[in-house]
Amino acid sequence: MFHIETHRPTQHRIDMASPLFLRQVLLHRLRLRLTVAAPHRLWCSAATPTPPSSSENANEKQSSAFTSTSTSSSNLQLKTNDPLLEDDVEHRKWKVKEEEILRDIEPIVMLTRNILFSRRYMDGELLSVEDEKAIVERLLAYHPHYEDKIGCGLESIMVDRHPQFVYSRGLFVVRIDGDWIHFSHQNCLREYIRYNYPTYAERFIEEHLQHGMRLRKIHQYPT
Repeated sequence: MFHIETHRPTQHRIDMASPLFLRQVLLHRLRLRLTVAAPHRLWCSAATPTPPSSSENANEKQSSAFTSTSTSSSNLQLKTNDPLLEDDVEHRKWKVKEEEILRDIEPIVMLTRNILFSRRYMDGELLSVEDEKAIVERLLAYHPHYEDKIGCGLESIMVDRHPQFVYSRGLFVVRIDGDWIHFSHQNCLREYIRYNYPTYAERFIEEHLQHGMRLRKIHQYPT
Protein backbone atom coordinates (compact mmCIF):
# COMPACT_ATOMS: atom_id res chain seq x y z
CA MET A 1 0.00 0.00 0.00
CA PHE A 2 1.39 3.36 -1.00
CA HIS A 3 0.43 6.46 0.92
CA ILE A 4 1.08 9.66 -0.97
CA GLU A 5 0.44 12.94 0.80
CA THR A 6 0.06 16.03 -1.27
CA HIS A 7 -2.19 18.99 -1.69
CA ARG A 8 -5.86 18.63 -2.59
CA PRO A 9 -6.49 18.17 -6.34
CA THR A 10 -7.13 21.46 -8.08
CA GLN A 11 -10.46 20.41 -9.53
CA HIS A 12 -13.48 21.86 -7.75
CA ARG A 13 -15.11 19.66 -5.16
CA ILE A 14 -17.99 17.65 -6.56
CA ASP A 15 -21.41 18.32 -5.12
CA MET A 16 -22.24 14.92 -3.77
CA ALA A 17 -23.38 13.03 -0.65
CA SER A 18 -21.55 13.98 2.51
CA PRO A 19 -18.42 11.97 3.46
CA LEU A 20 -20.18 10.82 6.60
CA PHE A 21 -23.00 9.33 4.57
CA LEU A 22 -20.59 7.48 2.25
CA ARG A 23 -18.68 6.16 5.23
CA GLN A 24 -21.94 4.89 6.75
CA VAL A 25 -22.71 3.11 3.46
CA LEU A 26 -19.33 1.38 3.56
CA LEU A 27 -19.66 0.44 7.23
CA HIS A 28 -23.12 -0.94 6.50
CA ARG A 29 -21.55 -3.11 3.77
CA LEU A 30 -19.18 -4.51 6.39
CA ARG A 31 -22.06 -5.41 8.67
CA LEU A 32 -23.76 -7.18 5.78
CA ARG A 33 -20.67 -9.36 5.33
CA LEU A 34 -21.18 -10.71 8.84
CA THR A 35 -24.84 -11.52 8.24
CA VAL A 36 -25.70 -14.97 6.96
CA ALA A 37 -29.21 -15.36 5.65
CA ALA A 38 -31.09 -18.41 6.92
CA PRO A 39 -31.84 -20.90 4.15
CA HIS A 40 -35.42 -21.15 2.97
CA ARG A 41 -37.06 -24.44 2.36
CA LEU A 42 -39.80 -24.76 -0.20
CA TRP A 43 -42.81 -26.86 0.62
CA CYS A 44 -45.58 -28.14 -1.61
CA SER A 45 -48.92 -29.73 -0.80
CA ALA A 46 -50.91 -32.42 -2.60
CA ALA A 47 -54.45 -33.71 -2.37
CA THR A 48 -54.98 -36.49 0.15
CA PRO A 49 -55.48 -39.80 -1.72
CA THR A 50 -58.22 -42.31 -0.90
CA PRO A 51 -56.84 -44.96 1.50
CA PRO A 52 -56.44 -48.32 -0.26
CA SER A 53 -57.85 -51.58 1.02
CA SER A 54 -55.80 -53.90 3.24
CA SER A 55 -54.90 -56.30 0.41
CA GLU A 56 -53.98 -53.46 -1.92
CA ASN A 57 -51.90 -51.88 0.83
CA ALA A 58 -49.93 -55.06 1.39
CA ASN A 59 -49.24 -55.48 -2.32
CA GLU A 60 -48.16 -51.87 -2.62
CA LYS A 61 -45.74 -52.25 0.31
CA GLN A 62 -44.11 -55.26 -1.31
CA SER A 63 -43.91 -53.45 -4.66
CA SER A 64 -42.53 -50.29 -3.03
CA ALA A 65 -39.88 -52.24 -1.15
CA PHE A 66 -38.74 -53.94 -4.35
CA THR A 67 -38.74 -50.67 -6.28
CA SER A 68 -36.83 -48.87 -3.52
CA THR A 69 -34.19 -51.60 -3.42
CA SER A 70 -33.83 -51.57 -7.20
CA THR A 71 -33.61 -47.78 -7.32
CA SER A 72 -30.98 -47.63 -4.57
CA SER A 73 -28.95 -50.28 -6.33
CA SER A 74 -29.20 -48.39 -9.62
CA ASN A 75 -28.15 -45.12 -8.00
CA LEU A 76 -25.18 -46.82 -6.38
CA GLN A 77 -24.11 -48.27 -9.72
CA LEU A 78 -24.57 -44.88 -11.36
CA LYS A 79 -22.25 -43.23 -8.84
CA THR A 80 -19.60 -45.91 -8.97
CA ASN A 81 -19.73 -46.82 -12.65
CA ASP A 82 -20.39 -43.45 -14.32
CA PRO A 83 -17.92 -40.88 -12.93
CA LEU A 84 -17.86 -39.11 -16.29
CA LEU A 85 -21.58 -38.47 -16.01
CA GLU A 86 -21.13 -36.95 -12.56
CA ASP A 87 -18.30 -34.77 -13.87
CA ASP A 88 -20.52 -33.65 -16.73
CA VAL A 89 -23.26 -32.56 -14.31
CA GLU A 90 -20.78 -30.60 -12.21
CA HIS A 91 -19.33 -29.03 -15.34
CA ARG A 92 -22.77 -27.85 -16.46
CA LYS A 93 -23.40 -26.34 -13.03
CA TRP A 94 -20.08 -24.51 -13.23
CA LYS A 95 -20.78 -23.15 -16.72
CA VAL A 96 -24.16 -21.80 -15.62
CA LYS A 97 -22.63 -20.08 -12.59
CA GLU A 98 -19.71 -18.81 -14.66
CA GLU A 99 -22.08 -17.05 -17.05
CA GLU A 100 -24.02 -15.61 -14.11
CA ILE A 101 -20.88 -14.11 -12.58
CA LEU A 102 -19.76 -12.70 -15.93
CA ARG A 103 -23.11 -10.98 -16.44
CA ASP A 104 -23.01 -9.62 -12.90
CA ILE A 105 -19.56 -8.04 -13.03
CA GLU A 106 -19.58 -6.97 -16.68
CA PRO A 107 -21.00 -3.44 -16.07
CA ILE A 108 -18.45 -2.49 -13.39
CA VAL A 109 -15.57 -4.04 -15.36
CA MET A 110 -16.51 -2.10 -18.47
CA LEU A 111 -16.93 1.12 -16.49
CA THR A 112 -13.54 0.71 -14.82
CA ARG A 113 -11.83 0.07 -18.15
CA ASN A 114 -13.52 3.11 -19.62
CA ILE A 115 -12.38 5.29 -16.71
CA LEU A 116 -8.76 4.12 -16.79
CA PHE A 117 -8.06 3.45 -20.45
CA SER A 118 -10.09 5.99 -22.41
CA ARG A 119 -9.87 9.77 -22.73
CA ARG A 120 -12.91 10.16 -20.51
CA TYR A 121 -10.78 11.39 -17.58
CA MET A 122 -7.45 13.19 -17.51
CA ASP A 123 -4.72 12.43 -14.96
CA GLY A 124 -5.65 13.93 -11.58
CA GLU A 125 -9.32 14.33 -12.48
CA LEU A 126 -12.12 13.46 -10.07
CA LEU A 127 -14.88 11.05 -11.09
CA SER A 128 -18.37 12.25 -11.75
CA VAL A 129 -21.00 11.67 -9.08
CA GLU A 130 -22.53 8.75 -11.01
CA ASP A 131 -19.21 7.04 -11.72
CA GLU A 132 -18.00 7.57 -8.18
CA LYS A 133 -21.15 6.02 -6.74
CA ALA A 134 -20.67 2.89 -8.88
CA ILE A 135 -16.98 2.55 -8.00
CA VAL A 136 -17.61 3.03 -4.28
CA GLU A 137 -20.55 0.62 -4.07
CA ARG A 138 -19.30 -2.13 -6.41
CA LEU A 139 -15.53 -2.00 -5.80
CA LEU A 140 -14.20 0.12 -2.94
CA ALA A 141 -16.72 -1.20 -0.41
CA TYR A 142 -15.30 -4.71 -0.95
CA HIS A 143 -11.62 -3.81 -0.57
CA PRO A 144 -10.13 -6.05 2.16
CA HIS A 145 -8.72 -2.93 3.89
CA TYR A 146 -11.21 -0.32 2.78
CA GLU A 147 -11.49 1.32 6.21
CA ASP A 148 -7.75 2.03 6.14
CA LYS A 149 -8.12 3.40 2.63
CA ILE A 150 -10.90 5.78 3.62
CA GLY A 151 -9.10 6.95 6.75
CA CYS A 152 -10.65 10.15 8.10
CA GLY A 153 -13.36 10.16 5.44
CA LEU A 154 -14.04 9.85 1.73
CA GLU A 155 -14.06 13.11 -0.24
CA SER A 156 -14.01 11.72 -3.79
CA ILE A 157 -12.43 9.21 -6.18
CA MET A 158 -9.63 10.33 -8.50
CA VAL A 159 -7.87 8.92 -11.57
CA ASP A 160 -4.10 9.34 -11.72
CA ARG A 161 -0.83 7.60 -12.55
CA HIS A 162 -0.05 4.44 -10.59
CA PRO A 163 2.52 5.15 -7.84
CA GLN A 164 4.75 2.26 -9.01
CA PHE A 165 3.95 1.89 -12.71
CA VAL A 166 4.05 5.38 -14.19
CA TYR A 167 2.78 4.19 -17.58
CA SER A 168 -0.48 2.86 -16.15
CA ARG A 169 -3.30 4.58 -14.31
CA GLY A 170 -5.20 3.68 -11.18
CA LEU A 171 -7.97 4.79 -8.85
CA PHE A 172 -7.31 6.84 -5.71
CA VAL A 173 -9.32 7.65 -2.61
CA VAL A 174 -9.24 11.38 -1.90
CA ARG A 175 -9.81 11.94 1.81
CA ILE A 176 -11.55 14.90 3.39
CA ASP A 177 -8.24 16.15 4.85
CA GLY A 178 -6.73 16.40 1.35
CA ASP A 179 -4.59 13.26 1.44
CA TRP A 180 -5.06 10.67 -1.28
CA ILE A 181 -4.11 7.02 -1.56
CA HIS A 182 -4.20 4.36 -4.28
CA PHE A 183 -6.46 1.30 -4.04
CA SER A 184 -6.46 -1.80 -6.24
CA HIS A 185 -9.70 -2.17 -8.18
CA GLN A 186 -8.66 -5.74 -9.04
CA ASN A 187 -8.45 -6.72 -5.37
CA CYS A 188 -11.86 -5.16 -4.86
CA LEU A 189 -13.36 -7.19 -7.72
CA ARG A 190 -11.90 -10.44 -6.41
CA GLU A 191 -13.33 -9.80 -2.96
CA TYR A 192 -16.71 -8.93 -4.47
CA ILE A 193 -16.78 -12.31 -6.21
CA ARG A 194 -15.64 -14.17 -3.08
CA TYR A 195 -18.37 -12.51 -1.05
CA ASN A 196 -21.23 -13.04 -3.51
CA TYR A 197 -20.19 -16.41 -5.05
CA PRO A 198 -18.15 -18.25 -2.38
CA THR A 199 -18.59 -21.73 -3.88
CA TYR A 200 -17.27 -20.87 -7.34
CA ALA A 201 -15.16 -17.79 -6.57
CA GLU A 202 -11.68 -19.31 -6.55
CA ARG A 203 -12.24 -21.24 -9.76
CA PHE A 204 -13.61 -18.16 -11.49
CA ILE A 205 -10.73 -15.99 -10.26
CA GLU A 206 -8.18 -18.57 -11.38
CA GLU A 207 -9.67 -18.86 -14.85
CA HIS A 208 -10.54 -15.21 -15.48
CA LEU A 209 -8.70 -12.84 -13.15
CA GLN A 210 -5.15 -14.14 -12.88
CA HIS A 211 -4.00 -11.46 -15.31
CA GLY A 212 -6.18 -8.56 -14.23
CA MET A 213 -9.63 -7.79 -15.57
CA ARG A 214 -9.18 -9.50 -18.94
CA LEU A 215 -12.50 -11.25 -19.05
CA ARG A 216 -13.74 -12.95 -22.17
CA LYS A 217 -17.07 -11.82 -23.64
CA ILE A 218 -16.50 -8.32 -22.26
CA HIS A 219 -15.64 -5.82 -24.96
CA GLN A 220 -13.07 -3.08 -24.59
CA TYR A 221 -14.16 0.53 -24.86
CA PRO A 222 -12.46 2.45 -27.70
CA THR A 223 -9.55 4.59 -26.57
